[in-house]
Amino acid sequence: MVKDKNKKQKKENFLASIIWIIFLALLFRSFVFGSYNIPSGSMIRTLHEGDYIFVSKWSYGYSRHSLPFSIPIIPNRLFANKPERGDVAVFKLPTDNRTDYIKRIIGLPGDTIQIVNGQVALNGKTLEYNYKEDYQINRFKNSKKTSQGCLNEKTKVYEEILPNGVSYEILNTFDNLPQDNTSVYRVPKDHYFMMGDNRDNSQDSRFLKKVGFVPFENLVGQAGVVFFSWHWKKVGKNLCLSNVKWNRAFKLIR
Repeated sequence: MVKDKNKKQKKENFLASIIWIIFLALLFRSFVFGSYNIPSGSMIRTLHEGDYIFVSKWSYGYSRHSLPFSIPIIPNRLFANKPERGDVAVFKLPTDNRTDYIKRIIGLPGDTIQIVNGQVALNGKTLEYNYKEDYQINRFKNSKKTSQGCLNEKTKVYEEILPNGVSYEILNTFDNLPQDNTSVYRVPKDHYFMMGDNRDNSQDSRFLKKVGFVPFENLVGQAGVVFFSWHWKKVGKNLCLSNVKWNRAFKLIR
């Protein structure tokens, strides 16, 4: 009887420990750091397909989207901190409030934005651009993912500089796509205009029916660091193997 009682007590203690571990992990993921993987190439060269990143949840405060499954128990946003222009942020897609997207914040509430020949005009003034180099996106014919761009697509790298001095590299392949020449967007109150760094292969706020302006409430957190990364490596004619990209581990996101 004593042995059975001890076994029962050990099982109960073990289950209690598991529950506490899960609870603490959920708290950490909800209020400290969340981990996400990058499934597409819409943020090349800042983020690559296959990157795994940490996102700080406290950067913008907490909303219902900070919690698993967006449980609606947090009213509005607690401990709110306004994002800055140029931040790379994870947000819930406004059209469904479920899908996680990651883009760069270009427009703040009250801004006007227009894309002219692939360049951003912010509040009537074109951003500063510096040509860096030519770049080629290499992909394999048997890859099922298509959002990174065309096979062996040639593009150009530019440094884009925001009015607050934040700079980063963008890819620009074409200047005559519909998203390269737009009407004027006016960012509503408490909303943000998001764009991918891979400008011609990014579904972002330029597409109003697909993404549009992102409410402050939908911001989940600010991307901080790449902690792991891998990519497909071609072997022979048809076989592809995953290969760790050690040079991207612990790379800061800016």
